[in-house]
Amino acid sequence: MIDHVGLKARDYQRSRDFYVAALGALGIELLADFEAGGEHYGGFGTAEGTRFWLSSGKQMREGDTHVCFTARSRAEVEAFHMIALATGGRDNGGPGLRPHYHPNYYAAFVFDPDGNNIEAVCMGEEGR
Repeated sequence: MIDHVGLKARDYQRSRDFYVAALGALGIELLADFEAGGEHYGGFGTAEGTRFWLSSGKQMREGDTHVCFTARSRAEVEAFHMIALATGGRDNGGPGLRPHYHPNYYAAFVFDPDGNNIEAVCMGEEGR
């Protein structure tokens, strides 16, 4: 399966700050932040490892990229959405059930500052 995913950001600092705040609601932290070869890199993850990378550069068209992060509860999905909107994200589908995917699929979608479609999902019953 997938070991890690990486996205490009036109404004690295702005996007880095967005992800620090939005992913923090899911218990995901910035574990690495460095510059190499003229590019900036930020690695996000948990004690299990760094699984999401952000780097400076040019990305594709808005909405072409979709990344989904696991939430441990519906409350985390809601916090992710609220914080993402407060830190520069744009709504792409508020928190709620998406039973057409799965009976307990509770998710929220935002566009990050570069237009990537970012999702948080909890698939447990009542957020468990």
